[in-house]
Amino acid sequence: MSSTDPIQLPLLIEPNQKRQIRSQFGALCYRYKNDQIEFLLITSRRTKRWIIPKGWPENHMTPGDSAANEAFEEAGVRGKSDDRPIGVYCYEKKMKFGKSYQCMVTVFSLKVQKILSDYPEKLERKREWFGRISAAKCVVEPELAQLIKSFNGN
Repeated sequence: MSSTDPIQLPLLIEPNQKRQIRSQFGALCYRYKNDQIEFLLITSRRTKRWIIPKGWPENHMTPGDSAANEAFEEAGVRGKSDDRPIGVYCYEKKMKFGKSYQCMVTVFSLKVQKILSDYPEKLERKREWFGRISAAKCVVEPELAQLIKSFNGN
């Protein structure tokens, strides 16, 4: 392993939840500003923690297109997405009435080309641009933080 290789962290899946894991697709939205990479994070609807746009697989869409669609719906951005995933991370999705699911998110990069002022979940979430270190510190999931730290753009 060279010093430029990303650090690989084990996925955090509880043994009793391996058969109950759910699949989602997420978009790591980024741009360059003053020659520095920035990442777009949004707040979750209920807990208001910082996350990336993500959601359930969509019928008749590729995984990358599903991730790009989530970026539009949840963050109001459009851009160029890569069809190859850049990594995965796991988190626990807490549902109403106390139920929760382990989710594995396959992440696709999305280079933001357009920021919209009006989008479907505008009133439900905040969105904000962060530098690499700040973005990695804002997210709770260690695998997602590592993806942010090691991502170098397309």
